[in-house]
Order: sequence, then structure tokens, then C-alpha cells
Amino acid sequence: MLFRSEKKLLRIYFIVALSLSVAACSHDTSGQQDLAPAVIAEHGQWRVPEKSPLRTRLKVQSVVLRDVSQPLMAPAMVEADPAHTVNVLAPLTGRVAELKVALGDRVSRGQVLAVLVSGDYAQATSDSTKATDALALARKALERAEAVKEAGGAAEKDLETARSAFVQAQAEYARTQTRLASLGGVSIGKGDMRRMQVLSPADGSITTLSTAAGSFANDPNAVLMTVTDLDHVWVTANVAENEARLIVPNLHAGVTLPAWPGRDFHGTVQSVSAVLDADSRRVKARIVVPNADGALKPNMFATATFQVPQPQALLVPQSALLMNNDSVTVLVEVSPWVFVRRVVELGQDIGNEARITKGLQPGDRIVVAGGVLIND
Repeated sequence: MLFRSEKKLLRIYFIVALSLSVAACSHDTSGQQDLAPAVIAEHGQWRVPEKSPLRTRLKVQSVVLRDVSQPLMAPAMVEADPAHTVNVLAPLTGRVAELKVALGDRVSRGQVLAVLVSGDYAQATSDSTKATDALALARKALERAEAVKEAGGAAEKDLETARSAFVQAQAEYARTQTRLASLGGVSIGKGDMRRMQVLSPADGSITTLSTAAGSFANDPNAVLMTVTDLDHVWVTANVAENEARLIVPNLHAGVTLPAWPGRDFHGTVQSVSAVLDADSRRVKARIVVPNADGALKPNMFATATFQVPQPQALLVPQSALLMNNDSVTVLVEVSPWVFVRRVVELGQDIGNEARITKGLQPGDRIVVAGGVLIND
């Protein structure tokens, strides 16, 4: 957009150039003495004659409605996805005899993380062994009682007693097996039934570690370590209160990070918090971003850019805008090579284009380049 003084200077330069051109043509061997004027002003209109040099300098195009999106930026931070994060707890009280992993290690489902020495685990395995033996004994007793009954050498009550004992042995065996299964551990061997292996519940990385070899795990609710699958992460953006209404689930978002200059990440909004943070006056929008190469690490700073859909708008190049006193105008073509000045009202700029909110209609043809040469 040019100011009036600059446009007058350009106009003077153009007039000087035209004068020199006329002078040169006056010495032409053809003997031509007059040139067509560059522009003719008639009743508030500007007409560019057929032989005017301006016809090669002006660029005219139609105005159309276009879909636009408004970029909205917000500070953000990378976070682990809770749906892919598992806290590993000690299933029983005991002592950590061996720690098989370190912070940051990659682990697989079923991999041994630690070995515990636990009296409670010894009790559980002992109960399982006794229940297994009692079930086998009860089965043999029942089979013997049935055989004797068929031979006519036993009373009915003896057979019923054997059946009852077998059912109770089955129930006790099932209880002990369920107990062992709920612990999730595996016994190392029959030599020491107190030692159990703590296995990884999922594939991922060790993102927190709060125990060490030799320490005691006396609180069954204390987290020994955390296994997180970092192939899926969240980028949590803090959106300002007055812009929160524009962010909705499934909205596309781009992510940039200081740790990765020049690289763009992309994701979609999974959820928007229903609660406003009282201190920051911001709403958390969680963006799901693929992270197969592990480039995004929890607690990295980031910037999220949301592409917020907007109603269709009339956009014109900045070069089409002309300053006239306190107003902004454009040159509109009313007939071939005949133009009038029209005042317009501007909205928010989008890149190198200006949004027109009033003064133009779709289909209007305007001068988008060179208009300063005929602007009064």
C-alpha cells in the first residue's frame, strides 16, 4: 500500500518518461508527432486508450469468494499418552533382589524388570503346591470309592464323602491358581520359592524409576517404575480463554518444536478440556501426534498452530489497495479499460492478501497491479 506522496512521485516519474518518449518519437523518420494519452479522465472515470502504454502495465482480475482458514497459535508441551502408560507396582511386599532395567531402557511385554524376594509369594506358591497335591489325592480317593461301590463293598455315605472332598480340593486348587495369576509374577525355580520375577505389562520405555536393588517394597500401592509407549504422544496446547471456542475435536493442528527446527509435525485434536485453568486462564487442547521415530519426548516445549475454519471471504492482493486521504480504494473496471475508484473496508490480512468486508462483490474486476499510475 503506497502513501499519497509516494504515488505522486511515481506519477511524476511516469509523466517524465512519457515526455521523453514523445520527444524521441518527434524525431522518428515516420514523422509521427502525437502520441495517444496514457489515461483520459472523464466524469469521475479513467479510460485507458487503445494505444496507451498503460495497457501493458496494468493487471486486471476478477474478485472471487474463497475458503480461508485462520491460523491460531498456542504454547504447548509434549506429554505421554495416559492410554499407553502403565505403572508397575510390587504385587507383594518384599525386597528387590535384582533390578534388570535402567531409566530410559526399551522393554517388551513379558520382559523381566526386577526380581523380588517375598515371604508372601512363598506362601502363595506353597498354598498352590499343597492344593495341587490335595486335589490329586482327593481324585484318587473318589476313584477308589466309586470302584468299591460298584463292587458292593462300600456304603453310599463313603462315596458321598469322597465326592465332597474332591469338590473342596478342586475349589482350593482354583483359588490358589487364581491367586498366583493375579500376582503376575513367575517363580524362578523350585529351589527358592520366595523369589519371583516382575514382568513388563506392555511394550515401551522406562520413563520413571523409583526403586533400586536392595530396597524394600513394603507399600503395595507404591510405583516401582513406569512403562510408557512413546510411539503415541500428546501435544497439550494451552489455548487462551477468548479463543477456546474455536478449538474442537478432530481439528487439524501443526506442531513445531525448538528441539527440531525446520521440522513440522501434524496431528488432530483429540479432546478439549471442559475446565478452564484458574491461574493461566487457558484451556488444554490435547493433540494426538504419531511418534514412530521417538523424536517427540515428554516435557519438550512446542508451539501448536490450529487451522480454524472461517466463512468464505473476498481476498485481493495488497497491491490492489490505494490510499486516498483517510480511505482505502481500489480501481474497478466498469467497462473494458474504463475504471472508477471505489472505497472499500478491510478485514484481517491473510498473508499477502487483504480481506474485503465492504465495497466489492464477487465477479467485480479490479486493477491488482499498476493502479498507482492512474490513481489521482
